[in-house]
Amino acid sequence: MLTPSPFAPEQRSVRPRIAGWLAALCGLVVAWGAVPAAAQGKLEAQYEASLAGIPVGKGAWNIDIQDDVFSAAAAGGTSGLLKSFTGGSGTGASQGRIVGGALVATGYQASTTTSKKTEEIRITLDKGNVKDFAILPEPPVDPDRIVVTDAHRRGVWDPMTASLLRVPGNGDPVSPDACHNSAPVFDGRMRYDLKLDFKRMESVKAEKGYHGPVVVCSLYFVPVAGYIPDRPVIKYLAAQRNIEIAFAPVAGTRILVPFWLKVPTPLGPAMLEATSFITTAQPPRVAKTQ
Repeated sequence: MLTPSPFAPEQRSVRPRIAGWLAALCGLVVAWGAVPAAAQGKLEAQYEASLAGIPVGKGAWNIDIQDDVFSAAAAGGTSGLLKSFTGGSGTGASQGRIVGGALVATGYQASTTTSKKTEEIRITLDKGNVKDFAILPEPPVDPDRIVVTDAHRRGVWDPMTASLLRVPGNGDPVSPDACHNSAPVFDGRMRYDLKLDFKRMESVKAEKGYHGPVVVCSLYFVPVAGYIPDRPVIKYLAAQRNIEIAFAPVAGTRILVPFWLKVPTPLGPAMLEATSFITTAQPPRVAKTQ
């Protein structure tokens, strides 16, 4: 959630860093369905990232869903021994309106900082279409990169809003039906599809906050444009069939968010997991009367 693209796939190195694994939290999940849902809730969560069982970073994610608007913001950075070698940090945020029960993003911003540079991405959206976007500083043109066309930037989600998974219906949202989804995502640089399939049901218990059921989905990454086909990381992620993500509910809503994410890597399993997951339902606003 802290870098513009999932798993920071355009990096030439696959060295683990929290910006990459937290990006997966935002980039490799989907949001779907304009369903009636006049509900409000908040989430305050803390996450830890590890590689082959070794802690590599920490992050925080706050979500505020009201009856007509929503916002989400994240921040994180490397920690422990990894910080000495590949220190990095980042922030990400999105905001928008709730129209007919659907989350309609209007803006997305992300910033990442490493020892070598700072990069910012800004996207403005209108009803799922990209009105404007910028990467600062502007990256050099690579002739091997598949061009992102105007058509690729229509009918898409930004990475942060795409992390809010809506479940239609009136039953328990933590169910196999939540995994029957896919989504087109544009992160400012890449256009890719994300697909979910149901895997299993589990129970989780955070060190603080939520304990209860989660729905575990298989997750598939399908690059479409804005990437360099020969990059090993792109090939590796596109070929993966063992990425798993577990979704937990935001109280008072029909929205699920990732509780943990497991990704096989050449260096060992990467894991992003909530240590604190505090979610509360908010009472609906009462109209003032004379």
